[in-house]
Amino acid sequence: MRVITGSARGRKLKAPANADIRPTTDNVKESVFNIIQFDIEGRRVLDLFAGTGQLGIECLSRGAAEAVFVDQSAEAVKLVKENLKSCGMSAPVFREDALSFLRRCGSFDLIFVDPPYDAGLYEPVLKTINSVDILSDGGIILCEARRQTALPDMTGPYRKRREYGYGTVKICVYEKENR
Repeated sequence: MRVITGSARGRKLKAPANADIRPTTDNVKESVFNIIQFDIEGRRVLDLFAGTGQLGIECLSRGAAEAVFVDQSAEAVKLVKENLKSCGMSAPVFREDALSFLRRCGSFDLIFVDPPYDAGLYEPVLKTINSVDILSDGGIILCEARRQTALPDMTGPYRKRREYGYGTVKICVYEKENR
């Protein structure tokens, strides 16, 4: 696992010691950043269910103004902090339940949602984002899930833009329409 491009290009990131944390594969990560490559610079990013922090770190490397990392796992929080340090970056890292964090966190331009696949969190997380309205106008949510997982629609002004398949994984892109 390494940073693909930007200021931390080529930096190796620490991987988890156990299978409880499932990092996004390099192929999927590269595809995700091809989708959003023009939507990162100067933006405020939320890496929810951060795991290793690689998605938020990639955004910081590519010029995001800020990235905030959230994970409930003590091991994940430790990994994120170590990976930020090894890339010469600093950012807020919270050990907290995702739904609690979303209810008080402020707004973001880009949100990564990559919970444990079988935790049943996609719908409650997306509903909470929708109800507290934390995404800026024109903002993007990217969800990673198993290919066969049906991800819910969101209500206006949010909408599901497109789904992409990569082997056993899919990425679903949601956006908030400009008002």
